[in-house]
Amino acid sequence: MNHVRQISKVVSLKEALSHIKRGTSLMYGGFGGIGSPPSIIEALLQMKVSQLDLIGNDAGFPNIGIGRLISEGRARSLLTSHIGSNPNAGRLMTENKLDVTFFPQGTLAEKIRAGGMGLGGILVDVGLGTMAEEGREKVEIQNKTYLIEEALTAEVAIVYAKQADEYGNLVFDKSARNFNPLVAMAADVTIVEAEQIVPNGELDPENIVTPGVFVDYIVQSEGVNWQWMWE
Repeated sequence: MNHVRQISKVVSLKEALSHIKRGTSLMYGGFGGIGSPPSIIEALLQMKVSQLDLIGNDAGFPNIGIGRLISEGRARSLLTSHIGSNPNAGRLMTENKLDVTFFPQGTLAEKIRAGGMGLGGILVDVGLGTMAEEGREKVEIQNKTYLIEEALTAEVAIVYAKQADEYGNLVFDKSARNFNPLVAMAADVTIVEAEQIVPNGELDPENIVTPGVFVDYIVQSEGVNWQWMWE
């Protein structure tokens, strides 16, 4: 316990983002921008990083969340559940400037969770009997046929948390939790942007959602720097 208390994963934004380069596969938390890390996204825009392979729930809005990177043409591919809230994503897709692969939201979440848990994939029946099953591997269990969906992992995950201790134990704020705990587990390097960073031992263990073992770097958030749609 004393050893854990001495560990600090808090670093500068520059040090943390040195792991994100041209062509990096990047998972992100957020649902329509809620729960997306604003300071990290702003820094990536300033870094001019490009050709990212993005994995996350949606494409944000044009000027909100991950949508800011997509609108700037910084991504070459996107694995997601929908892009309807960001017309720029749709335009880039139809212009063949953004390769978009869609999954049902629940399937996407489970593929990421499976990646974080070290599983090879999951079994689904969504898409059977449609064009979605073409060329896909199938398996039969108890006389029922399933499609095999491979697990998803990434080189880097960016996460937004309400609180983090210096070891990386995380607490999330209500619906801003969304995909964050899943992507935190499924990347080689996990970078957390936290609203508040507290000393080790200060968080109530009952409120911790993501254990620090999954976290590599923590940066202090500078706050949301976009205007929400309802404001």
